[in-house]
Amino acid sequence: MCYDLKTSVEAQLKRAERKGDKNAVNEIRERLVPLTDLPLYHAMGFEHPSLLIYTDRSPDFPEVATWGLIPHWVRNEAQMKKTWNTTLNARGETIFEKNSFRAAAKKSRCLIYVDGFYEHHHFNKGTYPFFIYRKNKEPMIFAGLYSEWHNPNTGGTMITFSIVTTKGNSIMSKIHNNPKLDGPRMPVILPDELADKWLMDYKDDLDRKSIEELIKEYPDAELSAYTVNTLRGKNSLGNSQEASKPFNYSELPELELG
Repeated sequence: MCYDLKTSVEAQLKRAERKGDKNAVNEIRERLVPLTDLPLYHAMGFEHPSLLIYTDRSPDFPEVATWGLIPHWVRNEAQMKKTWNTTLNARGETIFEKNSFRAAAKKSRCLIYVDGFYEHHHFNKGTYPFFIYRKNKEPMIFAGLYSEWHNPNTGGTMITFSIVTTKGNSIMSKIHNNPKLDGPRMPVILPDELADKWLMDYKDDLDRKSIEELIKEYPDAELSAYTVNTLRGKNSLGNSQEASKPFNYSELPELELG
């Protein structure tokens, strides 16, 4: 699962900057970033923050989107509010079958650039948040699905997204040990050289197979993790720069994460 993440303006602009088009980057900063909730030092999906995504229809210039995919068939705001808390993540193994995601899996895939994500570890009836990031400090590229939803009440349009998840690697098996879940999960983190492949056109079953081959756990050797302060409840630091800083819990045995 992935319900908590960190993303900065710098991470979000990493893809746009690779083109070296300073005018485009300046336009994103001036026109799009003010429409988001960036920077997000700690964002929880259930708060439905808005950030930037890179879509298959606009792979190098991002769009503003809200976390929590609203399928096109949702009829009204009441149904929307019931739906989008259940679509923060899309289980990668079933995106081509589930009614909420199958249309997006074929025609509306996106990339989400983040600094890292948070996951909770369970120990002695307590929960301890970890921050997970790439060892080289480069942004993670999450595989995502998006949808355009037209609000019949207001006539407005929302772009929303979901983060695709897969089974957890060995690091996540040690951190993400929630006894209520059937095994550890993690977001699909795409290697830099394969990110464009996630945005490929979908025409037939061969394309589906190519997309499904990208849905796998990220190598342990490229990730690091450490504990951080409480992320939820009255003692939470909220969307603060301190949220992702290391915090030691004396009662928690050190995990051997490699």
